[in-house]
Amino acid sequence: MRFALDESHEDFASSIDALLTKSDMPAVIRAWNTGDTAAGLKVWQRLAETGVNGLLVPEEHDGLGADAVDLVVAVEQLGRHAVPGPVVETVAVAPALLGAVAPERLAALAAGSLATVAAAPHVPFAVDADATDLVLTVDGDTVSTGTVGAQHASVDQSRHLFEVTVAESLGTTAFDAAFDLGALATAAQLQGLGRTLLDTTVEYAQQRKQFGRVIGSFQAIKHHLAEVAVALEMARPLLHGAALAVRNGLPTASRDVSAAKVACGDAAYLAARVALQIHGAIGYTQEHDLSLWITKTRALVTAWGTTDVHRARVVDALESGVAS
Repeated sequence: MRFALDESHEDFASSIDALLTKSDMPAVIRAWNTGDTAAGLKVWQRLAETGVNGLLVPEEHDGLGADAVDLVVAVEQLGRHAVPGPVVETVAVAPALLGAVAPERLAALAAGSLATVAAAPHVPFAVDADATDLVLTVDGDTVSTGTVGAQHASVDQSRHLFEVTVAESLGTTAFDAAFDLGALATAAQLQGLGRTLLDTTVEYAQQRKQFGRVIGSFQAIKHHLAEVAVALEMARPLLHGAALAVRNGLPTASRDVSAAKVACGDAAYLAARVALQIHGAIGYTQEHDLSLWITKTRALVTAWGTTDVHRARVVDALESGVAS
């Protein structure tokens, strides 16, 4: 398969990158960590104005009617800037669920409303349910609105996790497709996080001096950074291939999504480990911006299906003879 992003994808990514670069994301994230979501919600409103929130919302409901490739392009940028809030749930999963059971609610998403989703066993808690306009819960194939319950902590302080109980049933739909979109979008976030961790660490290595030399000149440092760069670049084709499989409705879509989730998660986690090793302990302190990316990476590696879950899905697909 040959695939490359076209100019429209690159322009869209650049516009999101420019918007978030001007938004002082570390300050926004730190405020969100403490429960002050005002600045973060303003960022989300600006993202909605660029079409991010309504990517998967059909045009007849005021969305862009885009596809999984556009989703990956956009969410990777949200990952690069560690945007707080229910990214995957708002941009990917909720549109898929609502499109099947409550399409009249889609226009609100496209306009900037946030949504979150709980779907045990793989997604037991709803992310940032206290800051969203819509809480959904999925039991089997039944989609319902949810009532927010007890809060749980996450290693990523910007991820506020809540128990959810069923409030009102909206209808039934096959959850598998929505789960695949959630895993795909999480993989794209991880790819973006990994890229920022690598770029930040390369910049640091070019400035930090030890024994009278910048540490980036040391062979061991170069090797570590090269391993991260290779892992991220090897994960990217799997991510884009999974997006194409989802867009085209291929029978391998679930397998390909799981492969991408594993590869992007492993690459981002390696990027986080190397970033912490090269920065030293300061990289994990709350005062250093790097910690915001490291902790989000750690949390998302197990979000929307753990590595074990997705490896098992790949193995099951191969053993069952799913076409390649």
